[in-house]
Amino acid sequence: MVAERSLPPGQREVRKWPRLDLGIVPRFDPSAWDLRVDGSVDKPLRFTLDELVALPSTKTMSAFHCVTGWTTFDNEWVGVTIRELAERAQIRPTARFATFRCGDGYTTSHPLDVLYEPGVLLTYQWDGKPLPLEHGGPVRLLVPKRYAYKSAKWVRAVTFTEEEELGYWEIRGYSNTADPWTEDRYSF
Repeated sequence: MVAERSLPPGQREVRKWPRLDLGIVPRFDPSAWDLRVDGSVDKPLRFTLDELVALPSTKTMSAFHCVTGWTTFDNEWVGVTIRELAERAQIRPTARFATFRCGDGYTTSHPLDVLYEPGVLLTYQWDGKPLPLEHGGPVRLLVPKRYAYKSAKWVRAVTFTEEEELGYWEIRGYSNTADPWTEDRYSF
């Protein structure tokens, strides 16, 4: 897959991306960490990190766009597709969204049609190495066609829902669709 190298409007290229978060970096204990897949499913799941990494993986190359105006190019990501998790959990036909709950209390959500797009992953590897803690390791959501606040760090649960639940930034006025190409930063 060839990565797009065009800058969206209002963005500038950076080589090293800064750490932006709520000021809380959750502790990571590999022996205690788990990921839950629940909500509107017939088979709720729980994965250890080793179990998650053992699932069929996908590799993608993408740019990464922050709502604050920076973009990095040529990021190689490895992870599990949301569709893979949905199928394993036997998602119900009435589910249309997923909410991501994180170790720092952060949340965000997406419609399933966005989450099933190519390149969208629960990623645990960046540029050939385990995803660094400061960038959301051990596991973060990656939604390349959205601003990075829609790519939640430190994901601990994927909850499939019938109705969309607005997340941390969305209830504070940020756009729920967050399209960098239209500079869709705010909902007002």
